[in-house]
Amino acid sequence: MTKKKKTIIGLSITLIVLLAFIGGNVLAKYQSQLSGSGIANVAKWSFKVNGNGSTIQTIAINKNYNKDTLINGRIAPGTEGTFDIILNAKGSEVAIDYNVEFMNEQNKPANLKFRYNDQEFNTLQDLAEVLTGRINAEESNKIKFLTITWFWAYETGTNEEIADNDIADTNDGNNALDYTFDVIVTGTQAQPQA
Repeated sequence: MTKKKKTIIGLSITLIVLLAFIGGNVLAKYQSQLSGSGIANVAKWSFKVNGNGSTIQTIAINKNYNKDTLINGRIAPGTEGTFDIILNAKGSEVAIDYNVEFMNEQNKPANLKFRYNDQEFNTLQDLAEVLTGRINAEESNKIKFLTITWFWAYETGTNEEIADNDIADTNDGNNALDYTFDVIVTGTQAQPQA
């Protein structure tokens, strides 16, 4: 072999080795991988009504009464009392919007009314419209007491209405039926404010 051929072969081999080295580094740059893991902490949720996780309860209003006005354990004209709906969001790290509804109402005396926050309501459906609100995540005390007063006034209405209302009261008293209703409280996570 001539010296010229040997030099060309030597340079070719050097060039091939050099190209392989450069090409390997380029390929390695494009094939780099990074690995890791994703972590998300989910906010705690806690919402209880009247001490338990249930959101539906039957309220017996003759259990929460002014005992001086109750007649033989039964409500009647001239009786009154209160019942509480206690909302507990302690342990929740998110704001909660709550809504109270009343369902399955049976045997309501015609002249029985309700009071909440100094407003008077003729029906539970009217009352339910104001029993909504929010418990904010940053509140220190996340317990809300919704205290509702019920009352069955004696001789209701204007002078012209008293006679008709007395008849309705007498009919409700003669039937001596149990007045019942269910309370449904819904708590949902509040939408974050922008």
